[in-house]
Amino acid sequence: MSLKLLPAESRPREKLLSRGAKALSDAELLAIFLRTGMPGMNAIELATYLLNEFGSLRALLAADKKAFCCHKGLGPAKYAQLQAVLEMSHRHLEETLTKGDALTSPQQTRHYLSQLLRDRHREAFYVLFLDNQHRVISGEVLFEGTIDSASVYPREVVKRSLEFNAAALILAHNHPSGVAEPSQADRRITRRISDALGLVDIRVLDHFVVGDGEIVSFAERGWL
Repeated sequence: MSLKLLPAESRPREKLLSRGAKALSDAELLAIFLRTGMPGMNAIELATYLLNEFGSLRALLAADKKAFCCHKGLGPAKYAQLQAVLEMSHRHLEETLTKGDALTSPQQTRHYLSQLLRDRHREAFYVLFLDNQHRVISGEVLFEGTIDSASVYPREVVKRSLEFNAAALILAHNHPSGVAEPSQADRRITRRISDALGLVDIRVLDHFVVGDGEIVSFAERGWL
């Protein structure tokens, strides 16, 4: 059935405008993104089909270009559009975090780091550079590794920190396995980075390990 034949309150776009985005299901949100369906499928039916094919909305959003484009109703143009939407979301979170204090917004910081790192297939080591009032100066992935390890060099962290004139850092990295529990190697490299930065009076305030659905804080564990 064409979406135009549905009651106004059942059409995703009208529902969003009247009740807000949180009122929509995953299929309805995806239908707005798709805009149109296919012969024999309206946008909601196509969205439902795609969610079943990928297994979840998260899996669809995290799919690479090849996996994304091989499904009917999708292609390079839709993939480019989706990547633009995801990047806007990341930049919005980063800008919101930059305007505030990373330590007075711990949940926002966790949310940002989770969105940034959770779905990566390779381990990535990320650093938030903070000023002397703990406001975010910048953030970037400094190192990337294989699926289960990354080569992290304390001297490079110190060098980049001095370039930003940072007074403190928040470190973060993901575990592609999905298990957020820090390893002994994680603890050792954190201590090496902290010791190296201490020589130039820069503090490591926390190190977050991002898993699938959870984040472990070194500061909360009393390890910093």
